[in-house]
Amino acid sequence: MDLEAESIVSIDTGMSTDIAKSCNKLLEAQKEISTVEEELKKLKNVEATLSEQTIPNLMQQAGVSLIKLKDGSSVEVKPFYAARIVASRSDEAFSWLRDNGHGDLIKHQVTLEFGMKQDNEAKSIVEELKQKGLPVQQKLSVHPSTLRSFVKDQIQDLGKDVPVELFNTYVGSKTKLTMKE
Repeated sequence: MDLEAESIVSIDTGMSTDIAKSCNKLLEAQKEISTVEEELKKLKNVEATLSEQTIPNLMQQAGVSLIKLKDGSSVEVKPFYAARIVASRSDEAFSWLRDNGHGDLIKHQVTLEFGMKQDNEAKSIVEELKQKGLPVQQKLSVHPSTLRSFVKDQIQDLGKDVPVELFNTYVGSKTKLTMKE
């Protein structure tokens, strides 16, 4: 058997040209996407500065929080809240929530790992699994939207302080534009 004779392949040079052209078009498209994404990022930064700093500051200086325009549209500055629990301080944050009567905000995720043919053990409760030496992992969390809402309620509605450092709390203002339909 002659392997060289059987391994000769004819290549259509027109196809390789088409492949090369398509690859170049792909590279151009990827570069354009990257450029547009960078421009979008810059525009979002401009939007955030105008919405969260410039307009709220100007309206505060003018002593107004809502302006209605002749065309029926309006400009309003409202407070907004952001919060998250930093992983390095999660134990402390969860303790604070529990100690202050807000432990029900904490979500528990228990993960159990079983090998094949362990269906009966899988049906047992977590404590029984621990007693049997099976691996049990527990993850605690507070959903970001739940935490943000909690912080907003505590500060805005109840006038209470929450530990800013534990919940990485940020309170700011945001501009809302409503156009007449």
